[in-house]
Amino acid sequence: MKLTICSIGRLKPSPEKELQQKYIARIRWPLEIVELEVKKKLPPPVTKLREAVLLTGSVPRGAMVVALDQRGQHLSSQDFAGKLGGWRDQDRDAAFLIGGASGLEKRLRDEAHLVIAFGTATWPHMLIRIMLIEQIYRAQEILAGNPYHRD
Repeated sequence: MKLTICSIGRLKPSPEKELQQKYIARIRWPLEIVELEVKKKLPPPVTKLREAVLLTGSVPRGAMVVALDQRGQHLSSQDFAGKLGGWRDQDRDAAFLIGGASGLEKRLRDEAHLVIAFGTATWPHMLIRIMLIEQIYRAQEILAGNPYHRD
């Protein structure tokens, strides 16, 4: 199973980037981070549509598409691990979509195989990326039966 995180915005050198790299180094599944951005200043609805085109174009063929959106399902870490484990066992790749500051375009949420949220709070999209990477690592450890995750 190959995992791809398709994310709007580039994470510049910072403590956040260091934390991202720390978790990426621990993940044994192939993981690619695709950073995308609309360089031109446009009205938010137009930017959101352009971001949707970029995100859609970055999804590997045949991958399970998971949209991250505050309106999505709230999965426990064990349930998230179960989803990844199922895809791994089916030899399916997964692509995670993280929108920009205005969120994901509705079409992306509607067409995704799964829409998940990390709680009801609104989180900065760059922080969501790091939270997702940590949850991927946690899922790996849960599936391996390692003690990283505790109830």
